[in-house]
Amino acid sequence: MDNTNKPSNLQSLDGITLEMIVTYLSENLGWEEMVSEIPIRCFTNDPSIKSSLKFLRRTQWARTKVEQLYLRTTKASAR
Repeated sequence: MDNTNKPSNLQSLDGITLEMIVTYLSENLGWEEMVSEIPIRCFTNDPSIKSSLKFLRRTQWARTKVEQLYLRTTKASAR
């Protein structure tokens, strides 16, 4: 896969699946905090990993925001 069109800050996600990201965020932040950061319906209305993955796989702008939140969260917890 060619990473030339991928934003440089997202290249550190190599090997990390979207499911791993959503699971990590839901366990470490919780759905309410995720909604406050990214107000999307899959987080507000009966949130689940499965429904979030379905939406995020079809909606690139939302997936990018979730990936950025993951990077910020993991970077902050590493400090």
